[in-house]
Amino acid sequence: MKPRLVVTRRLPEAVAARAAVEFEALCGEDMTPQEALAAAVELRAAALLVSGRLRLDAGLISALPASLRIAANCAAGIDNIDIAAARARGLIVTNTPDAVTDCTADFAFMLMLNACRRGAEYARIMQAGWRRRFGMDEMLGVRVSGKRLGILGMGRIGQAVARRARGFGMQVLYHNRTPLALELAQGAEYFATLEAMAPQCDILSLHAPGGEDTRGIVGAKVLALLPRGAVLVNTARGALVDEAALIAALGSGQLFAAGLDVFAQEPDYDLRLRGLPNVFLTPHMGSATLETRTAMGMRALDNIAAVCAGLPPLDPLY
Repeated sequence: MKPRLVVTRRLPEAVAARAAVEFEALCGEDMTPQEALAAAVELRAAALLVSGRLRLDAGLISALPASLRIAANCAAGIDNIDIAAARARGLIVTNTPDAVTDCTADFAFMLMLNACRRGAEYARIMQAGWRRRFGMDEMLGVRVSGKRLGILGMGRIGQAVARRARGFGMQVLYHNRTPLALELAQGAEYFATLEAMAPQCDILSLHAPGGEDTRGIVGAKVLALLPRGAVLVNTARGALVDEAALIAALGSGQLFAAGLDVFAQEPDYDLRLRGLPNVFLTPHMGSATLETRTAMGMRALDNIAAVCAGLPPLDPLY
């Protein structure tokens, strides 16, 4: 008998095809937590494949059927899952940490370039028909190459961003809980606190994990410590940033611009950000390439297949 699997979100075609062959799969479009629970109970599922959109809190985890052995999170982050509750219940939880690295780092640079070079404003000018030449002193952005790039969170994605930054001749600074080994830091300068690093950053790019320990870590104090005219980029988690303080800093000129892919509330983000000319906004699409989303789904299925076969998961979280 094939293992029974509930998939809570629509998958790339190749991943869905594999799920249909290897599992007795019930696939949803974009299930709510209640719908996922009902499906798992009805199917007597052995596994859940979820994305970062679906929150598995302690109440839902405790209500899962005894048949359920693994929740495979199709994402690098795990802040949508109550890990303590999962561990207490004996539920295996996995993620897909390596699959998202390169495309998210590429995306961070897309945001950085568009924020610094006023991509959103230029696009609006073209959409409006252009029809007027600009003077040598009008609509000027700031250069990315040669700038000091501060990276908050020097994990896989942070290190990938640092590698790309070196191609732009940037000086790389970073704050992490602990310094990296020299061979991983590759010359990047370590700062023990974000407050110590902030005054040195022309551009600050966020790659720290979400959770209560990092909620609002980039607030009014840190934004004020950045050099006037700095640029903020966030492809990590919206909760890292105090959005009210960010809006104030963008409005006052303390920040030249921001490139944001993540927000405190998604998809119902703060529409005040939309009204600012110096913000480049995208709808949480850092991993959104066919190659990466397929790799994420396949890795989640690899973890599920291993556990259902009585083997250890490839990407255990505890």
